[in-house]
Amino acid sequence: MSVLNWKHHTLIQALMSRGPLTEDELFNMFADVTEKSPSKYFEVIRGKDNDYLLKINKELSFVQMEMRCCRNQNDGGVCYGLVNTVPDEQSKLGTKYSVHTIALFKGVIEAIVQDVTAQGSISNIDALNIRLENQVQNGTGSECQEGPSQIPPALRNFSMSQRKKTLDELVRDNWLCQTPDGAIGLGARSYLDLRSWFNSSGIPSCEVCNEAGVKGKVCENEGCTARIHHYCLEKKISHSRGEIVCPSCGIQWHRGAAKTEVIEEEGDLNGPTQSQPPAGSKRQKLRAKTNIPAAASGCVSSQGSRSGSNRRITRASARLS
Repeated sequence: MSVLNWKHHTLIQALMSRGPLTEDELFNMFADVTEKSPSKYFEVIRGKDNDYLLKINKELSFVQMEMRCCRNQNDGGVCYGLVNTVPDEQSKLGTKYSVHTIALFKGVIEAIVQDVTAQGSISNIDALNIRLENQVQNGTGSECQEGPSQIPPALRNFSMSQRKKTLDELVRDNWLCQTPDGAIGLGARSYLDLRSWFNSSGIPSCEVCNEAGVKGKVCENEGCTARIHHYCLEKKISHSRGEIVCPSCGIQWHRGAAKTEVIEEEGDLNGPTQSQPPAGSKRQKLRAKTNIPAAASGCVSSQGSRSGSNRRITRASARLS
């Protein structure tokens, strides 16, 4: 007889049908199906002896899946979801998304993770103007650089209205999210499925929790790449009575909202402009390894995308004053 009972099955089926759940949603469902006290939830789900999750994951390992939790870097909340643990060629065939949807998704992810200011999002205009041809591979596995003839018709004829619908679909499916100011960020599903990729793709880790700092505050010292998640910094501030200093370079971090200096430059319409960083500056555009797991994108590796907008951040000061 299976180790799992109907209560385990209920949680699994909810995650499969609804997608990622917040901790509050899972908490309420757990309380309903188990009729256990709130303290029991934290004991069996969040505690060190989380036998409940261990039982579920032991059975799910047969189908190469796992029930996983992580923090949503947009708000710091804990979320739960089911993820594929083996991003092999077979899993790439299971995606419901079209070629242009996958290409746009990959381009948005790469634009976000390569942002040295760690905003965790890009503008809606930049997302709509992602160059999809940079996400296409030819039959040998390398990017297509042979000109328009090598670009699939689905991408060449991908209109702006179709891009908008595609972004809406990815937001609806929780791969992406829309911030209060209208920007496009990563959704809970991306943080769940791409967690391992984020941690191994060259994105600077948070100095507090050691998870990839996709969204957070960066050190105001241009020669330092340290960053801390907003929720980790708030916790650090609440436990500190003195000044907050950068764990990496020791410079004082001012308490307050982050400000980003943005320099408007006129770019070459035929391609990106070349700019030299200040002498001694180590903060350059991140070149993340772009072999995005098939579990999330259902596609193969690609090179970094370039935004269609001429506005770009040339100084990643991200002031914390």
